[in-house]
Amino acid sequence: MAIPLASSASAAFERRSARADLLARRAGDPEPLRFAAGLLRAQAGIAAALEDEHASRPLTGSLDEDLERILGRLRDVPRFAARAGPAPLARAARSRAVEDEDVARTRLQVFWKGGRTSAEDYLSRAMLRPYLELLCIESRAPDRPRVRGRCPFCSGAPVIGLLRGGGEGTGAPRFLACALCGLEWATLRILCSSCGERDPAKLPSFSSESHPAVRIDACETCRRYVKTLDLSRDARLVPEVDDLMSLSLDLWAGERGFTRLEPGLAGV
Repeated sequence: MAIPLASSASAAFERRSARADLLARRAGDPEPLRFAAGLLRAQAGIAAALEDEHASRPLTGSLDEDLERILGRLRDVPRFAARAGPAPLARAARSRAVEDEDVARTRLQVFWKGGRTSAEDYLSRAMLRPYLELLCIESRAPDRPRVRGRCPFCSGAPVIGLLRGGGEGTGAPRFLACALCGLEWATLRILCSSCGERDPAKLPSFSSESHPAVRIDACETCRRYVKTLDLSRDARLVPEVDDLMSLSLDLWAGERGFTRLEPGLAGV
């Protein structure tokens, strides 16, 4: 089962940006949330432009074909990150913002086809997110390679886990949210989203009293983890944004040798 997205991609990005602005005013370290708010606003602008483009002539879901029309707008992401991102990201973004169009196109195509480009992954994902979220809302399947266990729409990796319904998390169904298109899909509660491990003894969960609605779902087999937010405890959470309120848990997991399956909005 999958959870439908909002009716408008641009409105969904604006909602996330507003939530990031709100949380930044409460956070002890507001910088990751301020960056996320700006990034989401940039993505909202891209999504609005793509919605207009799609209304005049529908996007196809073939990146090779659609890039001819949308590449210029997608580059608003590295332009923003070059201005406002943390130093390592800003350096990579400055290069991406001014590179030759053929190079920019090739980088995105490599990412699209499943190739890994190291530090470039985060920027490629952020650039393509408005495009893929619009395709998802329009139910226009992208021509990406299918990967078992990943997003059923676009084969993106999960950026966050969610528990919905149930009582105080007990028996609440588990969902994963795609980092690339935003789709949420149901998954087993006892399953590693990276390697498929199913042995409960090898799938520990860690939590902290300072973040009672958040836990780290780790795997001893592949040493990867997904952060899970319990919406049965607080339905007001906007998962990808509220994730940034508990970055201390990501740092804790990293110190113990676990790597997040897919970085969140702040690149962590």
